[in-house]
Amino acid sequence: MSLTGKHIVLGLTGGVACYKAAELARALIKAGASVQVVMTEAARHFITPVTMQALTGKPVFTDQWDSRISNNMAHIDLTRHADAILIAPCSADFMRKLVHGAADDLLSTLCLARPSTVPLLVAPAMNVEMWQNPATQRNVDQLKQDGVSLCGPAAGEQACGETGLGRMLEPEQLLEMLLAFFQPKLFQAKKVLITAGPTFEPIDPVRGITNLSSGKMGYALARAAHAAGAEVTLVSGPTALPAPFGIKMVSVITARDMHDAVMVHIAHQDIFIAVAAVADWRVSEVSQQKIKKQNGASPELQFEQNPDILAAVAALPKPPYCVGFAAESENLLEYGRTKREKKGIPLLVGNIGPQTFGKDENELVLFDAQGDHPLGRADKDTLAQQLIAEIARRL
Repeated sequence: MSLTGKHIVLGLTGGVACYKAAELARALIKAGASVQVVMTEAARHFITPVTMQALTGKPVFTDQWDSRISNNMAHIDLTRHADAILIAPCSADFMRKLVHGAADDLLSTLCLARPSTVPLLVAPAMNVEMWQNPATQRNVDQLKQDGVSLCGPAAGEQACGETGLGRMLEPEQLLEMLLAFFQPKLFQAKKVLITAGPTFEPIDPVRGITNLSSGKMGYALARAAHAAGAEVTLVSGPTALPAPFGIKMVSVITARDMHDAVMVHIAHQDIFIAVAAVADWRVSEVSQQKIKKQNGASPELQFEQNPDILAAVAALPKPPYCVGFAAESENLLEYGRTKREKKGIPLLVGNIGPQTFGKDENELVLFDAQGDHPLGRADKDTLAQQLIAEIARRL
């Protein structure tokens, strides 16, 4: 997902969270957007226009009487070619201005004069007591009724030392929300359950069997499905990846853990995407103590099969639309076709596993009843978007 070609007006109001706006501006530009910063007088007490200009490469506007625009109408011209206005941080006072249509500085006037086709998003940032105040909550309700999109706030420790709701979302979270905002809602009102990452099968308290899956493809699909409008549940084995924003996470360790979590959450799901690299076998008897070396002899381990999660879901009386993944080290086309038929699922996605595990790129082939359909090589976020579109088309 990217913001290539998008023009974002980034508004800053007074608050300590202005320091996050610098990182946010960089993230938006890295995602392909052009960013025009507009700051209130209060915001300038927390971060300088010079900083924001250096990061965006564009002059920062702070004064509604700024004569740098030829017609002296910055409040009009700055939004006419914008794809969205994002106020981050948005103070309690500025939320009040938005609700009552105030126009006493450049940013508030710009928001009031924005075309109805330009969406307005706000990321609240304030003390927990300010956020919980009935006046603020009335303003929140009114903003939602007026079609303004609220991004957050988050809960946590605040600059004042108190803890609770009111923290501005982190820049990467705001970027995720903005990326999702512009995506076609192909999965609107759909419920999607995705498995991701490896499983870990213990041998003793300190050793186990696992694989090289990083979870990147499954997490990318979870983000893409969420951006497409779905309610996403992600059942993940052990990974080093941060939890995707806005997605229900269920963390598991073993294949049996993953099976049980999937079966608990599978009811009422519309789509099931089994991306996880689930261990086929587990040790029959896990040692309760660390296995010691004994005169150079190797321990004898007995194995038994783990449950086939995808087959179990596909065999339900009313299964969701099932999508499987197959990572092969050879004969991908032959094994992919056979596995799809054996599992009894409408769509299977194949890749040469050892070549793509842990990497940011992948190369996928889709197997369905009509044949094989290569998606080609791309970064995993791009492939995730393409796969979501393919699933939506088949649905």
